[in-house]
This record gives sequence, structure tokens and C-alpha cells, in this order.
Amino acid sequence: MPVPPVVDLPVESAVPFESQLPFDSSRLAMPVMLEGNVESFDPVARASDLAVTMPRQWCGHYKSFPNGMDQEVLLNLSSVQAYGQMVALRGEMTIGTIKTPVQGNLNAKSDQLDLIPLADSLTDGLESGGEFLGLQGFDLSGWEAPRLTNPGGRLTLTSGCVSEALPIRGLW
Repeated sequence: MPVPPVVDLPVESAVPFESQLPFDSSRLAMPVMLEGNVESFDPVARASDLAVTMPRQWCGHYKSFPNGMDQEVLLNLSSVQAYGQMVALRGEMTIGTIKTPVQGNLNAKSDQLDLIPLADSLTDGLESGGEFLGLQGFDLSGWEAPRLTNPGGRLTLTSGCVSEALPIRGLW
């Protein structure tokens, strides 16, 4: 509860005030007591857990903004290691027909993802020196090009690639 500031007024400018309760000066300096921890989330423990439980295969699509071309993407993570609240990622990404080694970091506290393709030549709309930046982990990432003239694109990945099953046909 906010406490109004105390101002000294001359006696002649004082307004008569009648209070039914006596003034309690102990309420002016009331200490604030916090119960429990302010932040109970442990990003270091989450990073360690992610390093063990994170799926190693991700599938999805990359859609380039300049030409609207939609390409299938496969990401295989070969190494996932926790370093403090960061998770270091290493693996290989296939975008369309181009394979490239990738490395990146995932912040266990903010779910921010940086994923850098390391190949010299990439597919249309992607160029060496850029990176995928995800603000929701692997769910939705954008291509951050190294030049301002490239508007980038969108990468959408989901864990656990599922191959399409053949439809079941009846014998009759």
C-alpha cells in the first residue's frame, strides 16, 4: 500500500481533521516480506534435460520470401550438449537437395535458437553467412540473411519425422 509523503504545513494553513482512529506511525515503515523464491525456474537444469530428451530428427519446410519457393527440410542432430543454460547443437541439414553441416545454440531460458548452415553454397534464397533465428525454439524460425537486400524466409520444423503410411485398402 503506498504511503503518502509527509509535508510540514504552517499552523495557520492547517485544515481541521477529525479522525475516529488514532494515528499509527508503525504503518509508515512497514517492511515488505517476500515468501519463497522470486524465480523458481532453473535454466541450467532445463538445458541438461533438453540435451538428453531433445529429439534428434526434425522435419519441415523452408519457404523463401522473394520467390515463394517451398522446400522440404530434414535436420539430423548428431551432437546435443548442455553448457550452462545454453544447449550446443551440431548436425546436418538437408534443404531441398542441398546438404549442409549446421551448428547452433538453443537458450534454455528464452527458447531462442540460432542455427547456422556452414556450406559455402546453399539453395535459392539462402546464402552463406546467414542464420536461422527462432524465437520459439524449433517451432518457427526465420532466415536472417547476411545482406539487407535479401528479405529471408521462414523455416517451420516439427520433431519426429513421420513417413506417410500407405492407405489400407479392403480386399472386397
